Amino acid sequence: MTDLVNVAYARTGASTKSNSMGMREMQSRAFDFRNAQFLLVKAPPASGKSRALMFIGIDKVKRQGLKKVIVTVPERSIGASFGSTELSRHGFYSDWDVRSDFNLCNRIGSAGQGTTKKLIDFLGSDQENLVCTHATLRNAFEQLGPEAFEDICVAIDEFHHVAVGDDNVLGDVVRRLMNNRNTHIVAMTGSYFRGDGQPILLPEEEARFTKVAYTYYEQLNGYDYLSTLGIGYHFYRGTYLEAIQEVLDVDKKTIIHIPHVNSNESTRETKYDEVDRIIDKLGEVDRFDPATGIHHVTRHDGRGVLKVINLVEERGRDVAMATIRDNVGKPDGRDDFDMIIALNLAKEGFDWVWCEHALTIGYRGSMTEVIQIIGRTTRDAPGKAHAQFTNLIAEPDAASSKVTEAVNNMLKAIACSLLMEQVLAPVFKFTSRRDSDELDGTPHTDEQTGSVGKITVSGLKEPSSERVRQIIETDLVDLKATILQHPTILKAALNPDVFTPEVINQGLIPKVIAERYPDLDDEAVEEVRQHFLVDTVVRSSAMEGGSSALVRPVGDDLEDDEDRHSGDNRFVRFARQFNVSDLSIDLIDSINPFQRAYEVLSKSVTAPVLKTIHDALRSTKIEVTEAEAVLMYDEIVAYKKHHGEWPSADSPNPKVARMGEIYVWLRIRKAQNKAAQEAV
Repeated sequence: MTDLVNVAYARTGASTKSNSMGMREMQSRAFDFRNAQFLLVKAPPASGKSRALMFIGIDKVKRQGLKKVIVTVPERSIGASFGSTELSRHGFYSDWDVRSDFNLCNRIGSAGQGTTKKLIDFLGSDQENLVCTHATLRNAFEQLGPEAFEDICVAIDEFHHVAVGDDNVLGDVVRRLMNNRNTHIVAMTGSYFRGDGQPILLPEEEARFTKVAYTYYEQLNGYDYLSTLGIGYHFYRGTYLEAIQEVLDVDKKTIIHIPHVNSNESTRETKYDEVDRIIDKLGEVDRFDPATGIHHVTRHDGRGVLKVINLVEERGRDVAMATIRDNVGKPDGRDDFDMIIALNLAKEGFDWVWCEHALTIGYRGSMTEVIQIIGRTTRDAPGKAHAQFTNLIAEPDAASSKVTEAVNNMLKAIACSLLMEQVLAPVFKFTSRRDSDELDGTPHTDEQTGSVGKITVSGLKEPSSERVRQIIETDLVDLKATILQHPTILKAALNPDVFTPEVINQGLIPKVIAERYPDLDDEAVEEVRQHFLVDTVVRSSAMEGGSSALVRPVGDDLEDDEDRHSGDNRFVRFARQFNVSDLSIDLIDSINPFQRAYEVLSKSVTAPVLKTIHDALRSTKIEVTEAEAVLMYDEIVAYKKHHGEWPSADSPNPKVARMGEIYVWLRIRKAQNKAAQEAV
């Protein structure tokens, strides 16, 4: 199967170049807001968030009067990114220094009493910087309370671990720290979206944060070497162990994430057995090096030896992680190892610059997790021209008891693909049309990047408040994730005969926006809705290479039609030149913003899968009583016996069509009942 998304980048080198203080583009942008008491930095993996925090943290202590900086990470392996760094060598006025015994991520038992006591000792010491896990911060906070953290900057990496709710202790810590007089918080995340429906902060809390956003597109477009990224979903029958070789290229540096034991894709063997089976597919184990944690595997094709690291096995994991950490920053480290097999590790904050392919087995319902996994491949490195994310998924089976779950997962996959198209494409700037002279079809250039499309739209409401402006400028990607994963929207998007574009755009989408931002009044919700729709529709049109009547390329720099549709340059080209003489809010409201979902679906899955999804969606519209189903059951069975096939809901015969609807209803109900019984 072809990739759902394949994007090319210009390789301008901008995102990797440093200024006179040694700051890359994203780091400089974040540093401009260093004086904010509460700062939220939204930037993709590999964009340099850890070093951005170092610059800001030093300034907090040296020039803003704070006493200390505490950096917290979700797991120990990420702590290595915040070790001592000589920033002055590259032009900054001071170095980032973390004394070895105050990098608590280097200690065994990162959440234990030893590290908690060490953090408490740090607060009374003359040291300025400490690195620990979220768990250590939570434990120390429980003992000391918020007062102990006055005049301290608390930096929280992977901020999406915070959530509103009584059961999220880290979220409670953040909220209580925000009540201090002079505690500063620097929050960093690749996606301000959890994927489980829980908000990260309450709207009134979120509004207190100054936000800095740096997009995937800005980062990847500014690389020196990496020029293309592919995102694909591949479906299989049987077990993934039988299909894995179809999508695994052993010549590429690869991270394989095996499925969770309770997922549809699990073989129900132990996780250790699954790793052994994968290695068996690669070749014969020649030897294991306990000093590095590397398995040396002689390839079946006789073309050398693969060096494989197993992070699923607990024994020796610390040695293996040390090997991976030693590889970070090595200019000649490409051949140190070839493949990593993991379960829950090797995702957020994980550095392996040479990784070219992330192969993930099983669905990932969280958009944040998808983004984090893709981020393992999107680091720039010499000789690395293409990065690939592949999700290998069990094909839904109409006879399976879990068909409904499988269909739901399919929709999540579509949502992920659409989200990534949004994340990876250029940023478009939209302004309202004030008079006819403004709408002349000439290209507009963004002052910051020089290559971002600025489009004038008739009837578009301009932000009436700073809150709305902030949402439009920094939250549209995450808002799109929220909308795409909302059950009502998914159902409506794939039932266009029931839900018209006007119903989706003017009825359903505003409700989701109001749920996500309950602090907005109706006027503000409408402003956000309009900008969301314009962005979604224009982007989909641009992705189709200009076939839409809404957005057409102007000028003669498009060499030929094949190039125009190839995808290699269409994002950059469309970001530079537009003819938008027909673009208006009234027109946008009459267009289904999720048409792309149908196209992705039809191009990417087999006919049996499409039928399974079609039947499951049809069942949500069919009104059948149990009494009618029981009454018709014998006739349905008799029809099958006589005609050799089950009645079809698409039959022109009204009675047969009704029998077909009831048959679909019975199948789905049976699957649901069986799944419920298995869950008990």
